Amino acid sequence: MYPFGTPTVFPAQNFDPVKDAHDLRKAMKGFGTDEDALINIICRRSNEQRQEIQRQYKTHFGKDLIEDIRSETSGNFEKLLVGLLRPIVDYYCHELNDAMAGIGTDEDVLIEILCTLSNHEIHTIKNQYLRLYGAHLESELKSETSGNFKRLLVSLCTAARDESGHVDRAAAQSDARELLKAGELRVGTDESMFNMILCQRNYQQLKLIFQEYETMTGHSLEKAIKKEFSGDIMEGLIAICRCVNNKAEYFASRLHKSMAGIGTNDKQLIRVIITRCEIDMADIKAAFERMYGKSLKSWIKGDTSGHYKHALYALVGEQRSNS
Repeated sequence: MYPFGTPTVFPAQNFDPVKDAHDLRKAMKGFGTDEDALINIICRRSNEQRQEIQRQYKTHFGKDLIEDIRSETSGNFEKLLVGLLRPIVDYYCHELNDAMAGIGTDEDVLIEILCTLSNHEIHTIKNQYLRLYGAHLESELKSETSGNFKRLLVSLCTAARDESGHVDRAAAQSDARELLKAGELRVGTDESMFNMILCQRNYQQLKLIFQEYETMTGHSLEKAIKKEFSGDIMEGLIAICRCVNNKAEYFASRLHKSMAGIGTNDKQLIRVIITRCEIDMADIKAAFERMYGKSLKSWIKGDTSGHYKHALYALVGEQRSNS
């Protein structure tokens, strides 16, 4: 039923958007806000169902649900709920735009989104980005990044990856040899060969290329990339390698990174949970526990609090504890 993974947020059964809209209004009307009611509705519906609830809310009350949520909640809890209420494509566009706005660029966000999505998803995001911001995503990327990293993002943005799933061992051996010649066997690195192969080959074929590379050299392509590249281009190429090998593990490492060390990168935590909860969050949770020896829930518990924490629990399919 779920070919791409196991989600933690499912469409609600016996869905009644009119009742949900009324319950949300009731939760915010008058004095004080019933945050638990907001969590129980918004965090336990699919993105598509949330869009329908918003239409009914506007129809019945002549008010915008997102604006009401903004005025009734604050901080990360507000950011999470508002993110959940946006159509998922708009949410991706907003995150990309945000990553490039102002001084400096959040390259990590560009990598996380563009290195992990399918051609169709990237095309959909590009079209919507133009509608929302009146600018082409590709030209924005070009003006905000430079050098090898810029070329990698532009290649990904063209969304021309083969998605046939067809594998060819001879071609994989040839590509592995080309990568070896472009990197470890020469002085300086021919990044265009890495760019071309990692952005164009299908995931199954890339797995084969990685195996062939390891057979030839005795070490992983990721290790070679770490040696040959640095900075954003290295991070981007490694993200592609990790997504090919195990996408759930890649996103588990993103969640871990958002909470490891001092402070929490809530923006990153929220983004990964919003974008993956309807796709493969159950797999990501299993990968997280396997990789870090503790449950995702225990990390969320240690790094967040209050309604924000309980909303995250709901999204990752965990029951709230009393604490």
